[in-house]
Amino acid sequence: MFRTHTAGSLTSAQIGKKVSLAGWVHTRRDHGGLIFIDLRDRWGIVQLVFNPKANPAVHGQAEKLRSEFVVRVEGEVRRRPAGTENPKIPTGEVEVLAEALEILNESPTPPFEISGSDVISEDLRLKYRFLDLRRPDMQESLRFRYELTRIVRDHLHSLDFIEVETPDLTKSTPEGARDFLVPSRLTPGAFYALPQSPQLFKQLLMVSGFDRYFQLARCFRDEDLRADRQPEHTQIDLEMSFVTEEDIMNVVEGMTADIFEKLLQKKIERPFRRIPYEKALARYGSDKPDLRYEMFLEDVTELLKGSEFKIFNEVIEGGGKIKALVFPTPAGSELSRKDFDELTTHLQALGAKGLVWFKVKREDEVESPVAKFFQAGQIAALVKKLAARPGQVIFIVAGPDPGASILLGALRTHLAERYPLIPPGRFEWTWVTEFPLLEWSEEEKRFVALHHPFTSPREADEPLLGEAPEKVKARAYDLVLNGTEIGGGSIRIHKRAVQEKLFRALKISAQEAEEKFGFLLKALSFGAPPHGGIALGVDRLVAILRGKDSIREVIAFPKTQKGTCLLTDAPSGVSPRQLKELHIKPA
Repeated sequence: MFRTHTAGSLTSAQIGKKVSLAGWVHTRRDHGGLIFIDLRDRWGIVQLVFNPKANPAVHGQAEKLRSEFVVRVEGEVRRRPAGTENPKIPTGEVEVLAEALEILNESPTPPFEISGSDVISEDLRLKYRFLDLRRPDMQESLRFRYELTRIVRDHLHSLDFIEVETPDLTKSTPEGARDFLVPSRLTPGAFYALPQSPQLFKQLLMVSGFDRYFQLARCFRDEDLRADRQPEHTQIDLEMSFVTEEDIMNVVEGMTADIFEKLLQKKIERPFRRIPYEKALARYGSDKPDLRYEMFLEDVTELLKGSEFKIFNEVIEGGGKIKALVFPTPAGSELSRKDFDELTTHLQALGAKGLVWFKVKREDEVESPVAKFFQAGQIAALVKKLAARPGQVIFIVAGPDPGASILLGALRTHLAERYPLIPPGRFEWTWVTEFPLLEWSEEEKRFVALHHPFTSPREADEPLLGEAPEKVKARAYDLVLNGTEIGGGSIRIHKRAVQEKLFRALKISAQEAEEKFGFLLKALSFGAPPHGGIALGVDRLVAILRGKDSIREVIAFPKTQKGTCLLTDAPSGVSPRQLKELHIKPA
């Protein structure tokens, strides 16, 4: 057999035993004749010793070893000499005195050190992902991801959910992003779409009577990429029949509590906080608020009305808002004029016309380029309302709302990330609720679904769908962790008449509804039960729990921000013959 033990399993209990190990050369050190090799496999690292006096032939072989050679070694486990123990690794008490060595495969010098801690460019790591995945941190991330999904499966199994796979080749339906299309060879001119989510199929499973469904679902969206977005991602998808919002929230909170306790050895407080959508925007400037720090937004429109500052007056006359927040200025972080200019430029890049700031000197005195336009009483009232202390900074954004709140919320996030305002190792959950069902699209000149067009309106608001759709609230809920949307869900529409009414509010004609959603409408006609569900992003959740800034750090083979795979060079061209078979003309 290749090995009797794994590299990370050896302890003092094996001292004196003969073992066989196999793995990669992690590091090589030559100490005056003695050669030390750290042997690495998936389970850890153990030190090998090649002694020229004990076995000159094997020592001679070891002189050929280099980083990332694949080897098999036989030898005896012994205690390390006193003072040479390594408490940083589980095998640090022991070493293996090599008695036989077989080089199973050689390796050229890697483009970066697997054992090193140097910063490596992401492009290089993705190009050589098969090497990057050998690094202990990447191995731990993928192991952590596996453990998380195993806990999810076990937890949902204990609640009598059933795992059902849904199709990856399906019909193109509008769900908020562009579809990835797959041409059909057997039906010339027709296309499948890769699913943006299993949304319609899981609703059909509820109509079919499965009652509690889940799936670790692969989802595909052709949209612009960023650190927490990939063209293909995995979500914990679940749906339940005969439930309310409370039932779904309880299941999700129990599942996340199970994950935290088993993976992080942390208990989380339940129930999670709940914040209505409008309050989240008004208080935090975001529908995914980060609750790990304060810096609340305040409406100071009335306080600053009647000043000599023309811009504010124009905003107020136009029905806009003036929103403010207090930056607590951590020790050693006093802002300079250059800092204020950079923050203004940052916010202007997001669409703000400008940024007003006041450095608080005393309760009734501030330093600012625009201080002269405000009465002393207004300044004193502003400082008092915001409870701003000397040394702190008041930032103000003016404009139509909720745009002004969103811009100031972006500044809040930027300040917290740039300065040490976020407590390390802290996790704050919240549900955001009471979303609008629809929002106006200036581009399309019609209302569009804020979540998706299968979300149920609040029962009391259903009559407003035809006359005042902007006032309709959705039975929807988003789960937010540390300022990142982890998942979203809703109670679904289960009556055909209501679904058709919503389609009309969305300006989807009866013919278009039948073409794109006829199978769903038919299913809703056959005794569909009340049902609802949620989808949680596995990639985002794992990245946050592992303390990673990008989901690419917890995906085995991710794409770049341009949607390319540097390892395989995908996407790539295909042969004229393949295009011909698909009845597609070359570009």
